[in-house]
Amino acid sequence: MKRFKLLVGTALLLVSAVLSAGQVNINTATAEQIATELKGVGNSKAQAIVAYRTQNGAFKTADELAMVKGIGEKTVAANRENILIGKPGK
Repeated sequence: MKRFKLLVGTALLLVSAVLSAGQVNINTATAEQIATELKGVGNSKAQAIVAYRTQNGAFKTADELAMVKGIGEKTVAANRENILIGKPGK
């Protein structure tokens, strides 16, 4: 029974670690990092974020992410706590 409880506890920890996204600086992160950390953002949307940032400069607010094609206000709202804004290189 102890072994079963340990197994279930470990499984729950692993699931919670996978489901919880971490913080990411959208001005310095790679597309891979963005896709990993933001909910509802896969590789193509993450690449669009990086391309937008390259063409238009650093994001000043999290809300500016909604200007990227494929990223809507709902995605920004769902990730607001995980989106970091900082100057490139910092």
